[in-house]
Amino acid sequence: MPIIKYGTTEIYYTLYKEKRNDLKITVNLINGVEVHAPADKDEVTLSQLLHKKAAWILQKIEDLNEVKASVQPIEFVSGEKLPYLGRNYRLKVYNKKVKSTSIQFQQGRFIAEVPEEWPQDKIQFQLERAMIAWYKKHGTNKVVERSKMYQDIMNVRPKSIKLKSQLKRWGTCTENGDIYLNWQLAMAPVRVIDYVIVHELAHLIELEHNDRFWRIVRNTLPHYKASKDWLRVHGMALHSLQNRQSNDSKK
Repeated sequence: MPIIKYGTTEIYYTLYKEKRNDLKITVNLINGVEVHAPADKDEVTLSQLLHKKAAWILQKIEDLNEVKASVQPIEFVSGEKLPYLGRNYRLKVYNKKVKSTSIQFQQGRFIAEVPEEWPQDKIQFQLERAMIAWYKKHGTNKVVERSKMYQDIMNVRPKSIKLKSQLKRWGTCTENGDIYLNWQLAMAPVRVIDYVIVHELAHLIELEHNDRFWRIVRNTLPHYKASKDWLRVHGMALHSLQNRQSNDSKK
C-alpha cells in the first residue's frame, strides 16, 4: 500500500488510477484514505500533490477518530435499542435456566435468553456473537430480495451475493463476479442497502469509478447521493456492535 510521509507521520492510502482530469482524495473510517488520480499522472507529480494535501488528510483522520471514539458499543442489557433496517428496536434479556444464549425478534422487539449464572461480560460476548449471526442471516435475506429487483433493472447477474465481515468496505465486487456486502449494512435503512447493492452491481458493467460508472448508478438510483451521504455521516454508528471475539476469544 502506498505511503505519504509527512514529517514523522506515515499516511497509508489506496490509489486508483482512473480516466479523470483532477485529483480526488477521500477519507473515511471504512475505506481509509483513497486517492483517485488521472491515469496518466506520473508518480513524482502525484507525490508532490499528495504532500501538499498531507496536513488536510491528517486533520480529516483526526476528526474521524473523534467520531469513532464517541461511538458507544452495545452492552446487551434490557431496554437497550438494537438497530435493524434503519429502525431501533428494544432488547429484553431474560436470565433463565438454559445452557446457551438465544436471540429472536418477536412483536417488534428483540428477545434474548441467557443462562442465569453467567456474568455480564460473558453475556455481552455470547449475545454479540448471536446478534451478529442474526444480522447475517436476516440481512442476507433482505439483500438477496433487493438485489434480485436491481439485477432485473440493470440486466446483470452476479455469480453470488453474500454478507460477510469486511473491516474497510461496505461492499466488494470481485473479478469473478462475486459480490460481498458488509453484514453491518443490515442495521442501515433499506435505501442505503439499495445504494451499496447498486454500486456493486454497477461494477459488473464498469470496473472503474469513472463518469460511466456513476451514470449507471444515477440512472438506477436517481437519489443515490443521499444514501451515499448517509453512510459518510452515520456509517460509523453501525460499528456500535463491536466484535469482542478478537479480544475475548478465550471466553
